[in-house]
Amino acid sequence: MGVPLTETDIVIRLCLAFAAGSVIGLERSSRRQVAGLRTHILIALGAACLILLSIWVPQSFNGNADPGRIAAQVVSGIGFLGAGAIIRLGNNIRGLTTAASLWLTAAIGMIIGAGMYVAALTAVVLALIALMVLNKVEKKIFPDDWQQPDQNNIKENK
Repeated sequence: MGVPLTETDIVIRLCLAFAAGSVIGLERSSRRQVAGLRTHILIALGAACLILLSIWVPQSFNGNADPGRIAAQVVSGIGFLGAGAIIRLGNNIRGLTTAASLWLTAAIGMIIGAGMYVAALTAVVLALIALMVLNKVEKKIFPDDWQQPDQNNIKENK
């Protein structure tokens, strides 16, 4: 089993998870998404806490625990939470990017909790490229009305 977790390791990992969740959450908040800054921070922190627990339990009980079990439950639990961010408006669906960002934020929290800082930083940078840069590219390639809900369909479905 690796080097035991210290309290300093735990504090650093939780602070980094907070920072990573903040960066992605700020981007989502800047686009007025329902799941914004606080939601992303809490998900990253929660995921980091659960991974820290996954690491701590086997270390504390002589390796008699499977550290992957908690991580597996985080993945499925965040999928359920992300589903709540998806809204159907007529023939259009909104919230998929926010749901995906929630899922990714949990994964980033998990890898920070595991101490994989370079992977976390890389994931945050790539997430920001996907959310900010590619959003501008998408708007240039596709007209704005392609992304807007069809108002006639919304009225018909009410």
